[in-house]
Amino acid sequence: MADMIPIRLSKGTAPDLTSNTGGIVTPNPFWLASAPPANSGGQIMRAFDAGWGGAVWKTLGTPIQNVSSRFGAVHYKGTRAIGFNNIELITDRPLETNFREIYEVKKRYPKHGVIVSLMVESREEWRDIIKRSIDAGADGLELNFGCPHGMCERGMGSAVGQEPSLNQRITSWAVEYSTVPVLVKLTPNVDEIGPHGLAAQAGGAHGVSLINTIKSIIGVDIERKVLEPRVGSLSTNGGYCGPAVKPIALHMIASLARDPEFRLPISGIGGVSNWRDAVEFILLGCSSVQVCTEVMLRGYRVVEDMIEGLTQYMRDHGYANLEAMRGQAVPSYSEWGSLDLNYETIAKIDPDKCIGCQACVVACHDGAHQCIHPTTSPAGAALGGDRSSRVPLVDERECVGCNLCQIVCPVPDCISMVEVKNGLAPATWNEHVNDGAVLREKKGVH
Repeated sequence: MADMIPIRLSKGTAPDLTSNTGGIVTPNPFWLASAPPANSGGQIMRAFDAGWGGAVWKTLGTPIQNVSSRFGAVHYKGTRAIGFNNIELITDRPLETNFREIYEVKKRYPKHGVIVSLMVESREEWRDIIKRSIDAGADGLELNFGCPHGMCERGMGSAVGQEPSLNQRITSWAVEYSTVPVLVKLTPNVDEIGPHGLAAQAGGAHGVSLINTIKSIIGVDIERKVLEPRVGSLSTNGGYCGPAVKPIALHMIASLARDPEFRLPISGIGGVSNWRDAVEFILLGCSSVQVCTEVMLRGYRVVEDMIEGLTQYMRDHGYANLEAMRGQAVPSYSEWGSLDLNYETIAKIDPDKCIGCQACVVACHDGAHQCIHPTTSPAGAALGGDRSSRVPLVDERECVGCNLCQIVCPVPDCISMVEVKNGLAPATWNEHVNDGAVLREKKGVH
């Protein structure tokens, strides 16, 4: 299939959600990530029935034995599993069983994407497992260079992904032996992602997927004094994922997408929980998005809302296909020194929506710049506040527009950050240092 041409949506037509990631074409961009939800043919067939466009089969390799206690989670103020951790390894099912089920899934769902994740050691093992995967019907391969626990101790997973030379070499083997597209799954457990994406590109990969899980310790059982998840009296570091890792994933994806030397398609992974998350990943350059944790917690049917939300977003913004919206946010990613320091905002509190909880006051005084005051305080009185009102007052002369009050406010749209026209021309720090550009007067400096 030829690359999709970005076009605008004509009135009365439906957006085309077809995804093309390095030659792997799927009905929509939503894929199951290589993980427990993609462990067997029966699971993947149920996922495809629910609406998923593709699935990355749980990593195949030399059969292993998994531990019994495998998962842990971070719960925060009543919200379950904002972060998730696993110490599970690759598939523990026989390779023959996996290959038979891959064949059965592909025969029943010829238009869906079946991507097989692989992790072995020697060149001969790569040749053999790639041939068997393709013979079984794989539409593409994903080289697992990201697993941060267990397998890296054996010289695989992130042990490969952290060394660009190994990444490039093994990728070149896979591309040599494969007749289907090869994606390289990158590890986030590196300083900068750029060299690793470029290594995959140099090795001939057709695309990359990122991020894999982040090396982590999810917690400690403070009564037993043992790490979680507990395996008897011991535990180990695992892979961190779920909504909490999304900002890290977005940063790494954007870093590759804006690199002029990097030219490969990206399959985005890391904290995708709803359609809005998917839109963010696509706007930062992804051709497809992979989901794991949200499916583990909520089930396959979460994809229904994802498809509906993405479709409506594309319709509302006039995007006829994914290529029309892919990467649209990348140009906004700048270095700090290129930001306009004369751009200025201040907080505005809507008195009709404010419930008088004073959360913004506490946050501003204890965590920001002491510019929001209760009407009963001396500062509030100096601003002309009505002592009978519980609506806080913003000292606009001191407000730096940091956004903290808006973040902590429990009422949607109660606090707005409003741009101030200060009459100054845009000026960056680099322009100030190099050319003497005039910067606005500092505020909130006590």
